[in-house]
Amino acid sequence: MQKARIEPLVTLCHFDVPMHLVMEYGSWRNRKMVDFFSHYARTCFEAFDGLVKYWLTFNEINIMLHSPYSGAGLVFEEGENQEQVKYQAAHHELVASALATKIAHEINPQNQVGCMLAGGNFYPYSCKPEDVWMALEKDRENLFFIDVQARGAYPVWAARVFREKGVTIAKQPGDDEILKNTVDFVSFSYYASRCASAEMNASNTNAANIVKSLKNPHIPASEWGWGIDPLGLRITMNMMYDRYQKPLFLVENGLGARDEIDANGDINDDYRISYLPRAHQGDARCYRRRHSGAGLHQLGLHRSGLGVHRRDEQALRLCLCRSRRCRQRHPGA
Repeated sequence: MQKARIEPLVTLCHFDVPMHLVMEYGSWRNRKMVDFFSHYARTCFEAFDGLVKYWLTFNEINIMLHSPYSGAGLVFEEGENQEQVKYQAAHHELVASALATKIAHEINPQNQVGCMLAGGNFYPYSCKPEDVWMALEKDRENLFFIDVQARGAYPVWAARVFREKGVTIAKQPGDDEILKNTVDFVSFSYYASRCASAEMNASNTNAANIVKSLKNPHIPASEWGWGIDPLGLRITMNMMYDRYQKPLFLVENGLGARDEIDANGDINDDYRISYLPRAHQGDARCYRRRHSGAGLHQLGLHRSGLGVHRRDEQALRLCLCRSRRCRQRHPGA
């Protein structure tokens, strides 16, 4: 990689909490995970010192609110307040992330540590004040983790939300001071925008891309309900830079689709060819105008042929080339 002048970006935890820690310790509901993660992070920083400069602590950290098991290895007990478990686990992850950031800077001041969000703004379904308020609340929920990681403290509104959800965060002395070790940059993924209203319920929302959303009538959608919204990327980037004033790093982006291989072994994905320039025109404008952009990873260039198969029978390709188990590669036309 060095010979090819490739600068690696390493994620310490990417939806891969070891099963032993899930079964024996309850994963991130257990405060001991903070020490385990800090030791692991220090080991990585020391082992790759001088080789890796850019680090992410947790991939799409906000997903733990929407998919707790895959996001944070959380398994709930019958009858317990799941919101309490999720937000207490979130506190442990946030403390662990801040400690990892502190350790990285102590080992090498040149290290750059970032956070990572499953991005995509919520649009209000209408201009009704109730819908606008719900979109604001959904955005706050989505950005809660990054607010702490980038600003160094819990947002003021969190206390109200915790009261409403019956959540009490157990903190140890010094936690608030630890959280002041903020990240150097903010990274995020973007696949779709979202839509919210005061009347959201199980019958009118779609969780095709994990986060529940109403169908936006003003944009097209994939067959799985993902809103195809390249302008939404520009909106998301503007919002995030205005909010955090830190370099932005788009580390995942792509268009999920069910691709067919033709008789010549090619994939004619003109829809993806059309989408990507429109999406990246927006982030290019952001970089030129004012955003101190750190970079972009197109999903598919930084992963070798990602095919996603989910239990709800979604089988989609997000990348630019296809790699099957037989290692055959099928180029896009």
